[in-house]
Amino acid sequence: MVIKKEVNHFGSHTLAKATEKILREALDKNFLQVGSSFEGKLMKYRTFLTTLVLFLFSFNLGILIISVTTFKDTVNRAEEKSLGEHYFITSALLKDFYAVESRGIDIEGSLGSLLQSYSYLFGDKKVKLALYKGNQLVYSNRQEIVLPSSFSEPPADGNRLVSMQESDGCTYVMVSGKLPVPYDFYTMIYLYDTTDAITAWKQTKNMLFFAGLILSSLLALGLLLLLNRIFKPLSQISQISRNIAAGAYETRLPISGHDELSEMAQSFNHMAEEIQCQMQQLATAAEQKQQFVDNLAHELRTPLTAIYGYAEYIQKIARTEEDKLFATNYIMSESRRLQNIAYHLLDLATLRENKIERSNVRMEQLIRGVEQVLSMKAAEQKIRITYEYRFETLFCNADLMHILLVNLIDNAMKACDPGGVIKLNADLEGEHKVISVQDNGKGMAEDHLVHITEAFYRVDSSRSRSGGGAGLGLTLCQQIAVNHGAELSFSSELGKGTTAKLTFTS
Repeated sequence: MVIKKEVNHFGSHTLAKATEKILREALDKNFLQVGSSFEGKLMKYRTFLTTLVLFLFSFNLGILIISVTTFKDTVNRAEEKSLGEHYFITSALLKDFYAVESRGIDIEGSLGSLLQSYSYLFGDKKVKLALYKGNQLVYSNRQEIVLPSSFSEPPADGNRLVSMQESDGCTYVMVSGKLPVPYDFYTMIYLYDTTDAITAWKQTKNMLFFAGLILSSLLALGLLLLLNRIFKPLSQISQISRNIAAGAYETRLPISGHDELSEMAQSFNHMAEEIQCQMQQLATAAEQKQQFVDNLAHELRTPLTAIYGYAEYIQKIARTEEDKLFATNYIMSESRRLQNIAYHLLDLATLRENKIERSNVRMEQLIRGVEQVLSMKAAEQKIRITYEYRFETLFCNADLMHILLVNLIDNAMKACDPGGVIKLNADLEGEHKVISVQDNGKGMAEDHLVHITEAFYRVDSSRSRSGGGAGLGLTLCQQIAVNHGAELSFSSELGKGTTAKLTFTS
Protein backbone atom coordinates (compact mmCIF):
# COMPACT_ATOMS: atom_id res chain seq x y z
CA MET A 1 0.00 0.00 0.00
CA VAL A 2 2.83 2.36 0.87
CA ILE A 3 4.66 1.52 -2.32
CA LYS A 4 1.55 2.28 -4.35
CA LYS A 5 1.22 5.65 -2.66
CA GLU A 6 4.82 6.56 -3.53
CA VAL A 7 4.38 5.49 -7.13
CA ASN A 8 1.20 7.56 -7.54
CA HIS A 9 2.91 10.59 -6.04
CA PHE A 10 6.05 10.45 -8.10
CA GLY A 11 5.13 8.40 -11.12
CA SER A 12 3.87 10.91 -13.65
CA HIS A 13 6.49 11.29 -16.34
CA THR A 14 4.94 14.65 -17.32
CA LEU A 15 5.36 16.21 -13.87
CA ALA A 16 8.22 18.47 -14.90
CA LYS A 17 6.36 19.72 -17.96
CA ALA A 18 3.15 20.21 -16.00
CA THR A 19 4.94 22.16 -13.27
CA GLU A 20 6.67 24.38 -15.78
CA LYS A 21 3.41 24.96 -17.64
CA ILE A 22 1.60 26.00 -14.45
CA LEU A 23 4.33 28.45 -13.47
CA ARG A 24 4.49 29.87 -16.97
CA GLU A 25 0.73 30.43 -16.97
CA ALA A 26 1.04 32.20 -13.62
CA LEU A 27 3.83 34.37 -14.97
CA ASP A 28 1.80 35.13 -18.11
CA LYS A 29 -1.20 36.13 -16.01
CA ASN A 30 0.65 38.32 -13.51
CA PHE A 31 3.63 39.78 -15.36
CA LEU A 32 1.82 40.50 -18.59
CA GLN A 33 -1.08 42.17 -16.80
CA VAL A 34 1.18 44.35 -14.66
CA GLY A 35 3.93 45.06 -17.13
CA SER A 36 2.38 44.96 -20.59
CA SER A 37 3.91 47.23 -23.18
CA PHE A 38 0.59 48.85 -24.04
CA GLU A 39 -0.18 49.73 -20.46
CA GLY A 40 3.33 51.10 -19.99
CA LYS A 41 3.01 53.36 -23.03
CA LEU A 42 -0.48 54.44 -22.01
CA MET A 43 0.80 55.36 -18.56
CA LYS A 44 3.67 57.32 -20.10
CA TYR A 45 1.40 59.32 -22.40
CA ARG A 46 -1.07 59.95 -19.60
CA THR A 47 1.74 61.30 -17.46
CA PHE A 48 3.03 63.36 -20.37
CA LEU A 49 -0.35 64.90 -21.19
CA THR A 50 -1.26 65.53 -17.55
CA THR A 51 2.06 67.21 -16.78
CA LEU A 52 1.99 69.24 -20.00
CA VAL A 53 -1.60 70.40 -19.47
CA LEU A 54 -0.88 71.39 -15.88
CA PHE A 55 2.22 73.32 -16.95
CA LEU A 56 0.48 75.06 -19.86
CA PHE A 57 -2.45 75.98 -17.65
CA SER A 58 -0.18 77.34 -14.91
CA PHE A 59 2.17 79.10 -17.33
CA ASN A 60 -0.57 80.75 -19.38
CA LEU A 61 -2.47 81.65 -16.24
CA GLY A 62 0.69 83.37 -15.01
CA ILE A 63 1.07 85.23 -18.30
CA LEU A 64 -2.58 86.25 -18.14
CA ILE A 65 -2.21 87.53 -14.58
CA ILE A 66 0.94 89.46 -15.53
CA SER A 67 -0.80 90.92 -18.59
CA VAL A 68 -3.89 91.97 -16.66
CA THR A 69 -1.76 93.45 -13.86
CA THR A 70 0.38 95.35 -16.37
CA PHE A 71 -2.71 96.65 -18.14
CA LYS A 72 -4.24 97.82 -14.88
CA ASP A 73 -1.00 99.55 -13.92
CA THR A 74 -0.86 101.30 -17.29
CA VAL A 75 -4.46 102.48 -17.02
CA ASN A 76 -4.06 103.49 -13.37
CA ARG A 77 -0.98 105.60 -14.15
CA ALA A 78 -2.80 107.30 -17.02
CA GLU A 79 -5.85 107.95 -14.82
CA GLU A 80 -3.74 109.29 -11.96
CA LYS A 81 -1.88 111.62 -14.33
CA SER A 82 -5.13 112.78 -15.91
CA LEU A 83 -6.81 113.37 -12.55
CA GLY A 84 -3.78 115.29 -11.29
CA GLU A 85 -3.60 117.59 -14.30
CA HIS A 86 -7.39 118.05 -14.35
CA TYR A 87 -7.31 119.07 -10.68
CA PHE A 88 -4.36 121.39 -11.25
CA ILE A 89 -6.02 123.15 -14.21
CA THR A 90 -9.43 123.54 -12.55
CA SER A 91 -7.88 124.85 -9.32
CA ALA A 92 -5.70 127.38 -11.16
CA LEU A 93 -8.59 128.40 -13.42
CA LEU A 94 -10.82 128.98 -10.40
CA LYS A 95 -8.25 131.37 -8.92
CA ASP A 96 -8.01 133.17 -12.26
CA PHE A 97 -11.81 133.55 -12.37
CA TYR A 98 -11.78 135.16 -8.92
CA ALA A 99 -9.01 137.54 -9.96
CA VAL A 100 -10.75 138.56 -13.20
CA GLU A 101 -14.08 139.17 -11.47
CA SER A 102 -12.42 141.23 -8.76
CA ARG A 103 -11.21 143.56 -11.48
CA GLY A 104 -14.74 143.74 -13.01
CA ILE A 105 -13.73 142.02 -16.25
CA ASP A 106 -16.04 139.61 -18.13
CA ILE A 107 -14.89 136.04 -17.63
CA GLU A 108 -16.08 134.60 -20.96
CA GLY A 109 -14.22 137.25 -22.89
CA SER A 110 -11.05 136.41 -21.01
CA LEU A 111 -11.21 132.63 -21.27
CA GLY A 112 -8.73 132.43 -24.15
CA SER A 113 -6.12 134.49 -22.36
CA LEU A 114 -6.73 132.71 -19.05
CA LEU A 115 -6.27 129.26 -20.54
CA GLN A 116 -3.29 130.41 -22.59
CA SER A 117 -1.16 130.02 -19.46
CA TYR A 118 -1.58 126.23 -19.87
CA SER A 119 -0.09 126.26 -23.32
CA TYR A 120 2.56 123.73 -22.22
CA LEU A 121 -0.24 121.19 -22.36
CA PHE A 122 -1.30 122.23 -25.82
CA GLY A 123 2.04 121.16 -27.25
CA ASP A 124 1.38 117.63 -26.07
CA LYS A 125 -0.65 116.04 -28.83
CA LYS A 126 -1.83 113.42 -26.37
CA VAL A 127 -3.85 115.96 -24.36
CA LYS A 128 -7.20 117.45 -25.33
CA LEU A 129 -8.76 120.15 -23.14
CA ALA A 130 -12.30 121.48 -23.40
CA LEU A 131 -14.45 123.82 -21.29
CA TYR A 132 -18.22 123.62 -21.51
CA LYS A 133 -20.79 126.05 -20.20
CA GLY A 134 -23.82 123.85 -19.84
CA ASN A 135 -23.90 121.95 -23.12
CA GLN A 136 -22.07 124.66 -25.09
CA LEU A 137 -18.37 124.35 -25.88
CA VAL A 138 -16.72 127.64 -24.92
CA TYR A 139 -13.08 126.62 -25.27
CA SER A 140 -10.96 123.83 -26.79
CA ASN A 141 -7.29 123.42 -27.54
CA ARG A 142 -8.23 121.34 -30.58
CA GLN A 143 -10.37 122.35 -33.47
CA GLU A 144 -12.79 119.49 -32.87
CA ILE A 145 -13.53 117.49 -29.78
CA VAL A 146 -16.19 114.89 -30.30
CA LEU A 147 -17.65 113.62 -27.07
CA PRO A 148 -18.83 110.00 -27.07
CA SER A 149 -22.51 109.28 -27.08
CA SER A 150 -22.17 107.63 -23.69
CA PHE A 151 -20.86 110.84 -22.13
CA SER A 152 -22.79 111.83 -19.03
CA GLU A 153 -22.64 115.17 -17.27
CA PRO A 154 -20.60 115.04 -14.05
CA PRO A 155 -22.33 115.64 -10.72
CA ALA A 156 -22.41 119.12 -9.13
CA ASP A 157 -21.01 117.95 -5.79
CA GLY A 158 -17.41 118.37 -6.93
CA ASN A 159 -16.83 114.70 -7.79
CA ARG A 160 -15.20 113.88 -11.10
CA LEU A 161 -15.95 111.16 -13.62
CA VAL A 162 -13.11 109.05 -15.01
CA SER A 163 -13.64 106.70 -17.94
CA MET A 164 -11.89 105.06 -20.88
CA GLN A 165 -13.16 106.23 -24.24
CA GLU A 166 -12.33 105.23 -27.80
CA SER A 167 -12.52 107.73 -30.64
CA ASP A 168 -11.08 107.66 -34.16
CA GLY A 169 -9.09 104.50 -33.39
CA CYS A 170 -7.53 106.03 -30.29
CA THR A 171 -8.06 105.22 -26.63
CA TYR A 172 -8.41 108.08 -24.17
CA VAL A 173 -8.65 108.51 -20.44
CA MET A 174 -11.39 111.12 -20.01
CA VAL A 175 -11.75 113.11 -16.80
CA SER A 176 -14.78 115.42 -16.50
CA GLY A 177 -15.76 117.58 -13.58
CA LYS A 178 -17.63 120.80 -12.78
CA LEU A 179 -15.91 123.83 -11.37
CA PRO A 180 -16.80 124.73 -7.78
CA VAL A 181 -19.69 127.08 -6.93
CA PRO A 182 -20.37 129.79 -8.09
CA TYR A 183 -18.87 128.56 -11.39
CA ASP A 184 -20.48 125.12 -11.34
CA PHE A 185 -22.14 125.78 -14.70
CA TYR A 186 -18.69 125.26 -16.24
CA THR A 187 -17.52 121.70 -16.99
CA MET A 188 -13.85 120.99 -17.58
CA ILE A 189 -13.07 117.93 -19.72
CA TYR A 190 -9.56 116.49 -19.92
CA LEU A 191 -8.71 113.72 -22.42
CA TYR A 192 -5.37 111.89 -22.34
CA ASP A 193 -4.43 109.69 -25.29
CA THR A 194 -3.18 106.29 -23.98
CA THR A 195 -3.07 104.61 -27.39
CA ASP A 196 0.72 104.23 -27.39
CA ALA A 197 0.73 102.74 -23.88
CA ILE A 198 -2.08 100.32 -24.76
CA THR A 199 -0.31 99.35 -27.99
CA ALA A 200 2.94 98.73 -26.10
CA TRP A 201 1.02 96.62 -23.60
CA LYS A 202 -0.55 94.56 -26.39
CA GLN A 203 2.86 94.01 -27.98
CA THR A 204 4.29 92.92 -24.64
CA LYS A 205 1.32 90.61 -24.11
CA ASN A 206 1.71 89.06 -27.56
CA MET A 207 5.44 88.66 -27.03
CA LEU A 208 4.82 86.90 -23.71
CA PHE A 209 2.32 84.51 -25.27
CA PHE A 210 4.66 83.84 -28.20
CA ALA A 211 7.55 83.19 -25.81
CA GLY A 212 5.19 80.97 -23.82
CA LEU A 213 4.37 79.00 -26.96
CA ILE A 214 8.06 78.44 -27.74
CA LEU A 215 8.83 77.57 -24.12
CA SER A 216 5.86 75.18 -23.99
CA SER A 217 7.07 73.43 -27.14
CA LEU A 218 10.57 73.08 -25.70
CA LEU A 219 9.11 71.84 -22.43
CA ALA A 220 6.92 69.30 -24.23
CA LEU A 221 9.96 67.96 -26.08
CA GLY A 222 12.09 67.88 -22.93
CA LEU A 223 9.28 66.29 -20.94
CA LEU A 224 8.81 63.60 -23.58
CA LEU A 225 12.54 62.81 -23.54
CA LEU A 226 12.55 62.77 -19.75
CA LEU A 227 9.52 60.47 -19.54
CA ASN A 228 11.07 58.16 -22.14
CA ARG A 229 14.14 57.92 -19.92
CA ILE A 230 12.07 57.46 -16.75
CA PHE A 231 9.73 54.86 -18.25
CA LYS A 232 12.49 52.96 -20.07
CA PRO A 233 13.04 50.63 -17.07
CA LEU A 234 9.29 49.92 -16.99
CA SER A 235 9.38 49.00 -20.68
CA GLN A 236 12.39 46.79 -19.98
CA ILE A 237 10.52 45.16 -17.09
CA SER A 238 7.58 44.54 -19.41
CA GLN A 239 9.81 42.95 -22.06
CA ILE A 240 11.88 40.90 -19.64
CA SER A 241 8.79 39.69 -17.78
CA ARG A 242 7.47 38.36 -21.10
CA ASN A 243 10.84 36.70 -21.72
CA ILE A 244 10.69 35.07 -18.29
CA ALA A 245 7.12 33.95 -18.95
CA ALA A 246 8.38 32.40 -22.20
CA GLY A 247 11.01 30.42 -20.29
CA ALA A 248 14.10 32.66 -20.48
CA TYR A 249 14.59 32.64 -16.70
CA GLU A 250 18.19 33.85 -16.93
CA THR A 251 17.16 37.27 -18.33
CA ARG A 252 18.00 40.22 -16.06
CA LEU A 253 17.46 43.97 -15.99
CA PRO A 254 20.50 46.24 -16.45
CA ILE A 255 21.25 48.24 -13.28
CA SER A 256 22.75 51.74 -13.38
CA GLY A 257 22.77 54.50 -10.77
CA HIS A 258 21.55 54.45 -7.21
CA ASP A 259 18.02 55.86 -7.45
CA GLU A 260 14.61 54.30 -6.85
CA LEU A 261 14.54 52.81 -10.35
CA SER A 262 17.83 51.06 -9.67
CA GLU A 263 16.40 49.66 -6.44
CA MET A 264 13.34 48.47 -8.37
CA ALA A 265 15.60 46.82 -10.98
CA GLN A 266 17.58 45.10 -8.21
CA SER A 267 14.35 43.85 -6.61
CA PHE A 268 13.10 42.61 -9.98
CA ASN A 269 16.38 40.80 -10.66
CA HIS A 270 16.23 39.25 -7.20
CA MET A 271 12.70 38.07 -7.94
CA ALA A 272 13.85 36.68 -11.31
CA GLU A 273 16.72 34.85 -9.60
CA GLU A 274 14.29 33.34 -7.11
CA ILE A 275 11.99 32.26 -9.94
CA GLN A 276 14.92 30.74 -11.83
CA CYS A 277 16.12 28.98 -8.69
CA GLN A 278 12.65 27.63 -7.93
CA MET A 279 12.19 26.47 -11.52
CA GLN A 280 15.53 24.70 -11.38
CA GLN A 281 14.55 23.12 -8.07
CA LEU A 282 11.20 22.05 -9.53
CA ALA A 283 12.91 20.62 -12.59
CA THR A 284 15.47 18.83 -10.42
CA ALA A 285 12.78 17.54 -8.08
CA ALA A 286 10.68 16.34 -11.00
CA GLU A 287 13.70 14.63 -12.52
CA GLN A 288 14.55 12.99 -9.20
CA LYS A 289 10.98 11.82 -8.75
CA GLN A 290 10.92 10.39 -12.24
CA GLN A 291 14.25 8.69 -11.55
CA PHE A 292 12.80 7.35 -8.31
CA VAL A 293 9.86 5.84 -10.18
CA ASP A 294 12.16 4.31 -12.79
CA ASN A 295 14.48 2.87 -10.15
CA LEU A 296 11.59 1.60 -8.04
CA ALA A 297 10.08 -0.12 -11.06
CA HIS A 298 13.45 -1.72 -11.77
CA GLU A 299 13.85 -2.83 -8.14
CA LEU A 300 10.38 -4.36 -8.08
CA ARG A 301 10.68 -6.04 -11.44
CA THR A 302 13.63 -8.27 -10.49
CA PRO A 303 12.15 -9.91 -7.34
CA LEU A 304 8.66 -10.10 -8.84
CA THR A 305 10.03 -11.79 -11.94
CA ALA A 306 11.99 -14.23 -9.77
CA ILE A 307 8.96 -14.94 -7.55
CA TYR A 308 6.75 -15.55 -10.57
CA GLY A 309 9.39 -17.71 -12.25
CA TYR A 310 9.99 -19.97 -9.24
CA ALA A 311 6.27 -20.21 -8.51
CA GLU A 312 5.77 -21.38 -12.08
CA TYR A 313 8.74 -23.75 -11.62
CA ILE A 314 7.05 -25.31 -8.58
CA GLN A 315 3.79 -25.60 -10.45
CA LYS A 316 5.07 -27.10 -13.67
CA ILE A 317 8.56 -28.56 -13.24
CA ALA A 318 9.57 -29.29 -9.65
CA ARG A 319 9.10 -32.96 -8.81
CA THR A 320 11.03 -33.54 -5.66
CA GLU A 321 10.71 -31.93 -2.26
CA GLU A 322 14.26 -30.66 -2.59
CA ASP A 323 13.34 -28.74 -5.78
CA LYS A 324 10.27 -27.28 -4.12
CA LEU A 325 12.25 -26.27 -1.02
CA PHE A 326 14.89 -24.56 -3.16
CA ALA A 327 12.24 -22.59 -5.10
CA THR A 328 10.33 -21.76 -1.92
CA ASN A 329 13.47 -20.40 -0.23
CA TYR A 330 14.19 -18.17 -3.20
CA ILE A 331 10.59 -16.92 -3.23
CA MET A 332 10.85 -16.13 0.48
CA SER A 333 14.17 -14.35 -0.06
CA GLU A 334 12.76 -12.12 -2.78
CA SER A 335 9.58 -11.53 -0.76
CA ARG A 336 11.74 -10.46 2.17
CA ARG A 337 13.49 -8.03 -0.13
CA LEU A 338 10.15 -6.52 -1.18
CA GLN A 339 9.22 -6.34 2.48
CA ASN A 340 12.45 -4.48 3.25
CA ILE A 341 11.69 -1.96 0.51
CA ALA A 342 8.23 -1.35 1.97
CA TYR A 343 9.63 -0.98 5.50
CA HIS A 344 12.29 1.46 4.35
CA LEU A 345 9.71 3.54 2.50
CA LEU A 346 7.59 3.61 5.65
CA ASP A 347 10.63 4.67 7.67
CA LEU A 348 11.35 7.50 5.25
CA ALA A 349 7.73 8.69 5.36
CA THR A 350 7.80 8.60 9.16
CA LEU A 351 11.03 10.59 9.33
CA ARG A 352 9.73 13.24 6.93
CA GLU A 353 6.45 13.76 8.75
CA ASN A 354 7.41 13.41 12.43
CA LYS A 355 9.88 15.14 14.71
CA ILE A 356 12.44 12.98 16.45
CA GLU A 357 13.25 12.89 20.15
CA ARG A 358 16.91 13.44 21.03
CA SER A 359 19.00 13.06 24.15
CA ASN A 360 22.67 12.94 25.15
CA VAL A 361 23.93 9.49 24.10
CA ARG A 362 27.33 8.15 25.18
CA MET A 363 29.58 7.49 22.19
CA GLU A 364 30.93 4.33 23.84
CA GLN A 365 27.42 2.89 24.01
CA LEU A 366 26.63 3.93 20.42
CA ILE A 367 29.81 2.41 18.99
CA ARG A 368 29.39 -0.80 21.01
CA GLY A 369 25.93 -1.31 19.48
CA VAL A 370 27.27 -0.82 15.95
CA GLU A 371 30.16 -3.21 16.62
CA GLN A 372 27.84 -5.94 17.90
CA VAL A 373 25.79 -5.81 14.70
CA LEU A 374 28.66 -5.75 12.20
CA SER A 375 31.52 -7.65 13.84
CA MET A 376 30.43 -11.11 12.64
CA LYS A 377 29.80 -9.96 9.07
CA ALA A 378 33.15 -8.14 9.02
CA ALA A 379 34.91 -11.27 10.23
CA GLU A 380 33.27 -13.36 7.51
CA GLN A 381 34.41 -10.90 4.82
CA LYS A 382 37.86 -10.53 6.47
CA ILE A 383 37.41 -6.76 6.84
CA ARG A 384 38.84 -4.86 9.79
CA ILE A 385 36.78 -2.08 11.40
CA THR A 386 38.39 0.43 13.80
CA TYR A 387 36.55 2.84 16.08
CA GLU A 388 37.93 6.06 17.56
CA TYR A 389 36.12 8.95 19.25
CA ARG A 390 37.29 12.23 20.86
CA PHE A 391 34.04 13.38 22.50
CA GLU A 392 32.06 11.50 25.11
CA THR A 393 28.43 12.26 24.25
CA LEU A 394 26.33 13.09 21.20
CA PHE A 395 22.94 14.82 21.30
CA CYS A 396 20.90 12.58 19.01
CA ASN A 397 18.24 9.90 18.69
CA ALA A 398 20.14 6.73 19.65
CA ASP A 399 18.11 4.34 17.48
CA LEU A 400 18.27 6.50 14.35
CA MET A 401 21.96 7.25 14.79
CA HIS A 402 22.58 3.50 15.17
CA ILE A 403 20.77 2.90 11.86
CA LEU A 404 22.77 5.64 10.14
CA LEU A 405 26.17 4.36 11.28
CA VAL A 406 25.31 0.72 10.51
CA ASN A 407 24.20 1.69 7.00
CA LEU A 408 27.32 3.75 6.33
CA ILE A 409 29.66 0.99 7.51
CA ASP A 410 27.64 -1.69 5.71
CA ASN A 411 27.97 0.25 2.42
CA ALA A 412 31.70 0.61 3.06
CA MET A 413 31.98 -3.16 3.58
CA LYS A 414 30.28 -3.80 0.23
CA ALA A 415 32.91 -1.63 -1.48
CA CYS A 416 35.88 -3.36 0.20
CA ASP A 417 37.68 -6.51 -0.85
CA PRO A 418 38.85 -9.08 1.73
CA GLY A 419 41.58 -7.51 3.85
CA GLY A 420 40.03 -4.07 3.59
CA VAL A 421 40.02 -1.55 6.43
CA ILE A 422 37.14 0.68 7.58
CA LYS A 423 37.70 3.52 10.07
CA LEU A 424 34.95 5.14 12.11
CA ASN A 425 36.26 8.38 13.60
CA ALA A 426 34.36 10.84 15.85
CA ASP A 427 36.23 14.12 16.22
CA LEU A 428 35.79 17.88 16.70
CA GLU A 429 36.24 20.39 13.88
CA GLY A 430 36.11 23.78 15.53
CA GLU A 431 32.82 23.91 17.42
CA HIS A 432 31.19 21.13 15.39
CA LYS A 433 31.13 17.42 16.10
CA VAL A 434 32.00 15.27 13.09
CA ILE A 435 31.63 11.51 12.53
CA SER A 436 33.36 10.02 9.50
CA VAL A 437 33.39 6.52 7.99
CA GLN A 438 36.39 5.89 5.73
CA ASP A 439 37.15 2.79 3.65
CA ASN A 440 39.92 1.74 1.27
CA GLY A 441 37.58 0.09 -1.18
CA LYS A 442 36.87 0.60 -4.86
CA GLY A 443 35.83 4.24 -4.67
CA MET A 444 33.60 5.91 -7.24
CA ALA A 445 33.67 8.65 -9.85
CA GLU A 446 32.81 12.20 -8.76
CA ASP A 447 29.68 12.39 -10.91
CA HIS A 448 28.14 9.56 -8.85
CA LEU A 449 28.58 11.34 -5.49
CA VAL A 450 25.69 13.77 -5.98
CA HIS A 451 23.28 10.89 -6.66
CA ILE A 452 24.21 8.21 -4.15
CA THR A 453 21.64 9.40 -1.58
CA GLU A 454 18.85 9.10 -4.14
CA ALA A 455 16.49 6.18 -3.67
CA PHE A 456 17.51 3.02 -5.59
CA TYR A 457 20.43 4.77 -7.29
CA ARG A 458 23.08 2.34 -8.59
CA VAL A 459 26.70 3.32 -9.14
CA ASP A 460 26.96 0.33 -11.48
CA SER A 461 23.69 0.18 -13.40
CA SER A 462 24.64 -3.15 -14.97
CA ARG A 463 24.76 -4.84 -11.56
CA SER A 464 21.63 -6.27 -9.93
CA ARG A 465 20.98 -5.57 -6.27
CA SER A 466 22.88 -8.11 -4.20
CA GLY A 467 22.88 -8.97 -0.54
CA GLY A 468 19.17 -8.32 -0.11
CA GLY A 469 19.60 -4.56 0.06
CA ALA A 470 16.61 -2.39 -0.59
CA GLY A 471 18.62 0.40 -2.24
CA LEU A 472 17.31 2.93 0.28
CA GLY A 473 20.07 2.84 2.90
CA LEU A 474 21.83 6.09 2.02
CA THR A 475 18.49 7.79 1.33
CA LEU A 476 17.46 6.88 4.86
CA CYS A 477 20.83 8.10 6.19
CA GLN A 478 20.34 11.43 4.44
CA GLN A 479 16.90 11.91 6.00
CA ILE A 480 18.21 10.97 9.46
CA ALA A 481 20.99 13.56 9.06
CA VAL A 482 18.46 16.22 8.05
CA ASN A 483 16.31 15.43 11.09
CA HIS A 484 19.36 15.91 13.31
CA GLY A 485 20.28 19.23 11.68
CA ALA A 486 23.43 17.62 10.35
CA GLU A 487 25.08 17.59 6.93
CA LEU A 488 25.97 14.28 5.26
CA SER A 489 28.66 14.56 2.59
CA PHE A 490 30.80 12.14 0.59
CA SER A 491 34.22 12.24 -0.99
CA SER A 492 35.73 9.46 -3.06
CA GLU A 493 38.56 8.54 -5.38
CA LEU A 494 38.55 5.59 -7.74
CA GLY A 495 40.75 2.77 -6.49
CA LYS A 496 41.46 4.47 -3.15
CA GLY A 497 38.18 4.44 -1.29
CA THR A 498 35.33 6.62 -0.06
CA THR A 499 34.75 8.79 3.02
CA ALA A 500 31.30 9.57 4.41
CA LYS A 501 31.29 12.62 6.68
CA LEU A 502 28.48 13.60 9.07
CA THR A 503 28.83 17.18 10.40
CA PHE A 504 26.54 18.34 13.21
CA THR A 505 26.00 22.03 12.47
CA SER A 506 23.31 22.65 15.09
